[in-house]
Amino acid sequence: MTEMVTPGDVLGNAAEFKAGKGAYVNDNTIYASLTGSRRVVSPLPDSLDQRATVEVTGHKAHGLIPEPGSLVLARVTKVIARMASVDILCVGSKAVREKFAGVIRQQDVRETEIDKVEIHQSFRPGDIVRAMVLSLGDSRAYYLSTAKNELGVVSAESAAGETMVPISWTEMQCPLSGQTEQRKVAKVA
Repeated sequence: MTEMVTPGDVLGNAAEFKAGKGAYVNDNTIYASLTGSRRVVSPLPDSLDQRATVEVTGHKAHGLIPEPGSLVLARVTKVIARMASVDILCVGSKAVREKFAGVIRQQDVRETEIDKVEIHQSFRPGDIVRAMVLSLGDSRAYYLSTAKNELGVVSAESAAGETMVPISWTEMQCPLSGQTEQRKVAKVA
């Protein structure tokens, strides 16, 4: 008999199983991240890790999901005093099929001078940001970080509606008006 599971259902213990597709580990417990059938896959005979893999299969509607350590592109939706809210658009280079919310907290904007970070001088609504997923966060949003040189705003629009050009790691400039705006700019390789 196939056991149907939904996100958050317990699939097993991490001491007994490895987390496969559609599953994640939190506090030594493996949970489903997708809706589908629970499946246990036996390890290969020559595998060093002899734990079976537990995974969720059979649900084709879900695409990529953000995981801790993955790079994402996100659009800033709201900026408040201590964080910026974002919608995750891509995981790696692939677009996501469903909407994932994320937040960039004040302490996760940059590596140095964390106490001097002002969110409204780092991001504005509509900005496209390259960030790294720190964790699954709370039940509403992933926690993201831009605390590396290659992470931060990759595209922003000026008040004149033009795509701004980065002129330093903290400023972008409108090519039409010449006006500069503060941002946490991603270093372009």
